Amino acid sequence: MSENHTNGAETLIRSLEHAGIKLAFGIPGGSAIPIYDALYKVRRKMKFVLVRHEQGAAHEADGYARATGKPAAVLVTSGPGATNTVTGIMTAYMDSVPMIVITGQSARGMLGKDAFQEADVFNLTMPIVKHSYLVRSANDIPRIVREAYHIATTGRPGPVLIDVPKDVGTELCEVGLEADMNLPGYHPEPKGYTPETIRQIADALAHSRRPVIIAGHGAAISRAEQELRQLAETLQAPVTSTLLGKGVFPDSHRLSLQGLGMHGTAFANRAVVECDLMISVGARLDDRILGVASQFCKNAVKIHIDIDAAEFGKLVKPDIRCRGDAKTVLQDLLPLVKKGDTADWIKRIEGFKKKWPMGYSRKGGLHPPQIIDALNHLTDGKAIMVTDVGQHQMWAWQFYHCDNPWQFISSGGAGTMGFGLPAAIGAQFGRPGELVVAIVGDGGFQMTMSELATAAIHKLPVKVILMNNHYLGMVRQWQDMFYDERYSGVDLEGNPDFVALAKAYGILGLNLKRAADIPKVLQKALAHPGPVLVNAEVVHHEEVFPMVPPGKPLEETVMEHPRRRRGRPAGRPGKPAAAGKKTGGAQGRKS
Repeated sequence: MSENHTNGAETLIRSLEHAGIKLAFGIPGGSAIPIYDALYKVRRKMKFVLVRHEQGAAHEADGYARATGKPAAVLVTSGPGATNTVTGIMTAYMDSVPMIVITGQSARGMLGKDAFQEADVFNLTMPIVKHSYLVRSANDIPRIVREAYHIATTGRPGPVLIDVPKDVGTELCEVGLEADMNLPGYHPEPKGYTPETIRQIADALAHSRRPVIIAGHGAAISRAEQELRQLAETLQAPVTSTLLGKGVFPDSHRLSLQGLGMHGTAFANRAVVECDLMISVGARLDDRILGVASQFCKNAVKIHIDIDAAEFGKLVKPDIRCRGDAKTVLQDLLPLVKKGDTADWIKRIEGFKKKWPMGYSRKGGLHPPQIIDALNHLTDGKAIMVTDVGQHQMWAWQFYHCDNPWQFISSGGAGTMGFGLPAAIGAQFGRPGELVVAIVGDGGFQMTMSELATAAIHKLPVKVILMNNHYLGMVRQWQDMFYDERYSGVDLEGNPDFVALAKAYGILGLNLKRAADIPKVLQKALAHPGPVLVNAEVVHHEEVFPMVPPGKPLEETVMEHPRRRRGRPAGRPGKPAAAGKKTGGAQGRKS
């Protein structure tokens, strides 16, 4: 017997800390009591944060990882405790975010016998984790934790789940914390390509006169921002980004096209339509940026760089595929890249920018882009911007300009409402000395607003800007534009008094109702040392543009509502306009 003399739960806590976990979020329950007892007994540096809902715990661990690049742990109980994390696990999995999720489980002898709060979380979560473990022996815990951390953080990152039966937590562990990993089938090497592939890419770049670079989340994960910028400046190639790639190439750079796709800029979409070469660096090339996949870059050489070979050919068949870490690939590629002959192309791009500039209405009430634009100026674009999901998410993507990676945090692949507030809390824990702003809608915010308690208890200076339009705005926009204004299930009548709600949690609450008050209210919120909730009563009826209608290619980007009637009320359909009238053209314009 070793000198360990600790039970499985105590070994688990020590193993997590030994692996490098500094923060854990969670809620206890019956099957997890041994783990929480170990939290009490073990002298540790790892901080534990009690949350108000297990989904909040997962999103907070997610936000922490996106802000720091390092995983946090989630500690929950069995049954509903475990299943409540599923949405958060899926969100992290879709966006390649590292996370260690530890769930309590019924005792080994009761597995499969429908014990109290038993759930087969191993199989329930199998499609949405990078790997799963069901711990059979306390002696396996040091190895499993080390492997889980390694799997979560290498290659394409992602969540790993460890299911711990209650009696494993109380069983004596007879091994030390040092353990060898046993992962014979796992090969996350950063180089899965040959020198010939790099030469092929360089040769294609040399022959291009109208290149476009698409920067994705993978470029940010690999910290390839310097290499990406060097590639763009050497080639003199414009760069557009995916939602999660925002900031990996500076929005302020003259070669930046900002975002691409359904709600991307019209000039980015047009550049992709007209390019003769597209090189994707760490982007999945998913449906939200492609428009119609068969028409995406149809006259261009398509180069796809990604660390996960499973992404090649999902929707777009690349002419050259290169499996590898983005930073490593670009480091190998850059010595072979020569200055591009793209002067005419850049001039044409500048023409696109002048023809289709990004803008927004300033008439008839308070508009969400006005608030985000003001935040951009007041924070000098240096805040960590966290969004929920919906119209406000797209406006934040469009109008908050980031020049650094790890600065824009949003749920991309899963599109998870309720993500914003807890993810901002996690980001603030990860970067305590920096300003974190959460942009949320009244729909998504109410799904996880109980996490205001977590922000209040820990005195986290998160600034929550609530775009309150009394609608599920993005669904309403689709029903407005594509379902003949048949509004179904989108009117959020019965919203609470959000300022009073904030005050009930001991948080500063502010109302913002007029555009003229934007600077004053936002400055007060930013100057306050603790958490703040700003309830912005924005116009009820507003659409996000540009937009690529569903089923349409990028060349059919729409700049305004194609059926907008002049003088359409800004309030709820069938009700008086709450904030004046919104003007708009009678016909939509295409890019």
